Amino acid sequence: MGSWAAQQRQEARQLAARLSAEGVRNVALTWVDNAGITRVKTIPAERLAAAAERGIGMSPVFDVFTSDDAITTSEHLGGPDGDLRLFPDLERVTSLAAQPGWAWAPADRYDQLGLPHPACQRQFARRMTERAAAAGLELRMGFETEWVVTRAPAGHPAPGGADEPLDYPCAGPAYGMTRVVELSDYLRDVTEALSVQGIDVLQIHPEYAPGQFEVTTAPGDPVRAADDVVLVRETVRAVSVRHGLRASFAPSVVAGEVGNGCHLHTGLYRDGTSLHRSPDAAWGLAPEATAFLGGVLDALPALLAIGCPSPASYLRLQPSHWAGVYQCWGVENREAALRLITGAPDDPDGGHAEIKTFDAAANPYLAVGAVIAAGLHGIESAAQLPPPQTGDPGVLGVRERARRGIVRLPATLTEAADRLEKSAPLHEAMGEVLHGAVLAVRRAEEAHFAESEDDAIAAATRWRW
Repeated sequence: MGSWAAQQRQEARQLAARLSAEGVRNVALTWVDNAGITRVKTIPAERLAAAAERGIGMSPVFDVFTSDDAITTSEHLGGPDGDLRLFPDLERVTSLAAQPGWAWAPADRYDQLGLPHPACQRQFARRMTERAAAAGLELRMGFETEWVVTRAPAGHPAPGGADEPLDYPCAGPAYGMTRVVELSDYLRDVTEALSVQGIDVLQIHPEYAPGQFEVTTAPGDPVRAADDVVLVRETVRAVSVRHGLRASFAPSVVAGEVGNGCHLHTGLYRDGTSLHRSPDAAWGLAPEATAFLGGVLDALPALLAIGCPSPASYLRLQPSHWAGVYQCWGVENREAALRLITGAPDDPDGGHAEIKTFDAAANPYLAVGAVIAAGLHGIESAAQLPPPQTGDPGVLGVRERARRGIVRLPATLTEAADRLEKSAPLHEAMGEVLHGAVLAVRRAEEAHFAESEDDAIAAATRWRW
């Protein structure tokens, strides 16, 4: 232990010296709470070694913060008592290209005795990744990040209500080259900043809604994928500010319009070989991949409370909007909640699955950890996949959907939270403290917006993510 601590100190000192040589003065240490808000403590760069050795103090009450900064309580967490320590992941320390003089690192949370905090979402994601590795399985995950960009009002006043006018800086059509031309400098700067920070961008392009764009990043280790999506969002936000723009990652920017998703892509491997490319198996899926995806599909109603954690999420989840609101899967079917992507034969990122329901209000560490837990339970229980669906389930009649066994996923946060509460596999994987804190936050969010109209929900949450 002493040798490891000494090595950490030495590495942290070397990092601090490198950051100082690069002109970095402050380091942002982030974690993501159960409402999906990225919270932060910042330290001077020269304090990095001390932070790596002793951590930075923070209250455990953040685990029961809601998206509007109210505080609820769970059986184990809440109130003013207690303290935790934030420890930066030195391997992920990154100089921020769009914030000169700043660096960033994700943090793990421990108690004052050095024991892992049972509600630390990043460590939950790591535990589930290690659980898969113990079974000889490797997960490669990646996110698609969607956002809407608007011009920032003069003087940056506080955001208004439901009638706040949104000034879109581009007027081009959905997916149109016009938007790229109109915001070419902005998109170039987003791509360049991500590249400088070591983020491998696969695609960046306009999306469907007014002012909407999407960036897709390369898959990797699940914990790194969650780190990456946090860094992507904050980089997009920083570049937007430098261009006089505001970026919203909210599930519903304007009620009734297409919202922002944050689709999670998942590939399963054994001994470096994709289990999505078995030539003699149905749909190319090896038995373990079939069972894994079967477990994810079975758990989707409960997983919605993880991946769609806000009442605003359910404004986005509408039939026939490519949001995947029915509990079904399909081969290259963008209306299915679980889409199997076959990919070209020589495509290294081909052969994986996409969960289309999730959005950026989700804590990405919870999202990757819960999906792995559901998939591993599917393998343990020999879960199967029903026949794949083709076409849009939303245009089928109620009787035809029932005949095919297609059911609607939860349409409210309350319904999704009820399913999560009853999910024994997710409860076991998350543990009592984390599971209880997530449910407490979901109940508080639903209660807060219980009497709100759709427009008011969208306006209240528009700039929270």
